[in-house]
Amino acid sequence: MEIYELEVFWTVAQEKSFSRAAQKMGRSQPAISLAIQRLEDELGEQLVDRSAKGLRVTDAGQAVMDYARRFRSLREELGNSLAELRDNSAGRLTIGANESTALYLMRHIMRYRELHPRVKVQIRRSLSSKAPAEILDGNLELAVISYDPGDPRLVSKVIYNDALAFIVSPHHRLAKRKLVPITELGQEMFIAHNVLSPYREVVLHAFQAHKTPLHMEVEMPTIETIRKLVQSDMGVAFVPRMCVEQEIEQGILCEVKVKELHVERKIRLVYPAGRALSHAAKAFLEVVG
Repeated sequence: MEIYELEVFWTVAQEKSFSRAAQKMGRSQPAISLAIQRLEDELGEQLVDRSAKGLRVTDAGQAVMDYARRFRSLREELGNSLAELRDNSAGRLTIGANESTALYLMRHIMRYRELHPRVKVQIRRSLSSKAPAEILDGNLELAVISYDPGDPRLVSKVIYNDALAFIVSPHHRLAKRKLVPITELGQEMFIAHNVLSPYREVVLHAFQAHKTPLHMEVEMPTIETIRKLVQSDMGVAFVPRMCVEQEIEQGILCEVKVKELHVERKIRLVYPAGRALSHAAKAFLEVVG
């Protein structure tokens, strides 16, 4: 099996078109078709359903896609390693993070860039629940998550202690309060994050336990949109404190403690236990301490 044939198949599957794949790879369409045919003949499986309306990858093709993705990652690792052999200050650093943990990484990335300006840094959006598997598959070298993956194949290092913050606008009736009971929040309109997380469940259970209604009339896809709506006094919200620390310090938002609800979480840097890290990744570990 040739790496080139896997690369062709990957491109065809991504582009969902033989002609677009040919254009992207700088090859003729017959050459692309021939490469796919050779790969199918060698594997003894049909990888692409050519009879369907539009190009469709078969179940066997989906399995091959997973391995093609790993080969691409390994090839990228090889290129990075060779670059580092030539110049330890060069290379690539890829970190998986979701929206909130990516915000936490900003200050570390700024410091890292000062120390290693020639390293290309890529923060890849990754669901926290899937990041450990992506590391084990070789798609990520490092990831930042908010729970202990509990896998002996991974190293999990606590780099930050975070907590959920109840935030309101400076014009809100509770803005001057330092502490409120959860029962006072039954009439508030909450702006919720529509991404499932253990912390959302903690909040729901806390309101249920204290027989307090929780009105989530608005749901938003990002912390940034939630923050802006709360700033405009359109509602209140629970968000990771590390995502709004600057706004709280500037007085743009106000944090009010909820007596019955104190939720802490540890932000962890995760990386493989049995695989050598690149120079770029090792340098990042030094930056985060």
